[in-house]
Amino acid sequence: MEKVEHKTMRVNGINMHIAEMGQGPIVLFLHGFPELWYSWRHQMQFMAAHGYRVVAPDLRGFGDTTGAPKGDFTKFTTLHVVGDLVELLNIIAPDRKVFLVGHDWGAVMAWALCLYRPDKIKALVNMM
Repeated sequence: MEKVEHKTMRVNGINMHIAEMGQGPIVLFLHGFPELWYSWRHQMQFMAAHGYRVVAPDLRGFGDTTGAPKGDFTKFTTLHVVGDLVELLNIIAPDRKVFLVGHDWGAVMAWALCLYRPDKIKALVNMM
């Protein structure tokens, strides 16, 4: 069984925690509410074993990803989260499209990412 690597990326003014493993085309997993990257651990193992590089971030304000100054909820909009994801993709896949998988709140963010930046996405799977 491959081991999950944990990293912190500076994106869109926050520190974003990501968990990743594997090699190959990228699958980006977006967790729901109130969850973390850990929700995807079984899917990550499966996809990595089948030739994919899997990346599961803690979204803005969840887990080990920072959010905004206490009490400032204006930084938790869909556009902020999509901006975080676009910058993450610019780092991990600057010239490639990725497969995108979203669940619950992560599915909403996945739809928004596809709407605003279809140039970054190869395919989308959402689970509500």
